[in-house]
Amino acid sequence: MEAIAPCADDRFLEIGPGPGALTLRLAPRVARLTAIEVDRDLAAALAPRLPAHVTLVTGDVLDLDLTPFLAGGPVRVAGNLPYNISSPILFKLFAAADKKGLSPFRDATLMLQREVADRLVAAPGTRDYGVLTIFTAVQADVERLLILPPGAFRPAPKVHSAVVRLSFRSPAVRPELFPVFEPMVRTMFMQRRKVLLNALRRYAEEIGADASRALAAARIDPTRRPETLQVSELSKLAEVFASR
Repeated sequence: MEAIAPCADDRFLEIGPGPGALTLRLAPRVARLTAIEVDRDLAAALAPRLPAHVTLVTGDVLDLDLTPFLAGGPVRVAGNLPYNISSPILFKLFAAADKKGLSPFRDATLMLQREVADRLVAAPGTRDYGVLTIFTAVQADVERLLILPPGAFRPAPKVHSAVVRLSFRSPAVRPELFPVFEPMVRTMFMQRRKVLLNALRRYAEEIGADASRALAAARIDPTRRPETLQVSELSKLAEVFASR
C-alpha cells in the first residue's frame, strides 16, 4: 500500500484481486475501484465484502474490453499479476493507448516474477534487454520498488518476485510509426544474436525494402546486434522504413 500511495480522488483498476488482500485495503482509500477476477469462486466469495464504490468484474482481463472502465480521466493500475500471463497483460495495457499514443493509465504498480521485472528495467546490450523492455520504454518509465523472496508467500513458490511501478508518459515513438515499429522490432529480436543486417533482412524483404540502405539512412552500423539499439535508434530506423 505504501508503494502504491493511493489518494482519495484516485480511480483504480486492479487485476487479479483473488481473495481481496489488496482490494480490501485499497478500496477505503480511493474514489473508485474496478477489480477484474477470472476465478468465479474467488469473485463470489469477495463480492459481499466490497463497499458500494467497488465494481467486481468476473472475466479474463486478456479477453475483456477495458474501454468501459477507463472513462473519466487517468486510471491507476494495481495488481499481483498471474506470472504465467504477466507479459500479455502488460502488452494489453500498452495497447490501450489512444490514436496519439497516450495511455489512459497514469501508472501501474504491479507484482511480477523477478525475471520479468529484470526485463522491464534492462539496459541495451544486456541479456534481459528485448521486446518487452523496448515496448515498455516506448510508453513508460519503470522503477523497481521491492524484491520479495519465496518465503513471503504461502505456499512458497520456486521463484523470487518483484514489485515495479510503470509511470506512463508521452510515447518515445511517434504513434504513426507504430505499425512499422512493432513488427520491425519483433522480427529483429527473433534473431537477436545476428548482426543487424541479417536480423533485418527478412522484415525488409517483406515490405519491399533494402535492409542495408535502411541502416545506412538511419546511420546505424550494420554489424551491430539488435540488443544493442536504443529506443531512439529503433525509432529512427522505423522512420526510414515508414518513409517508403
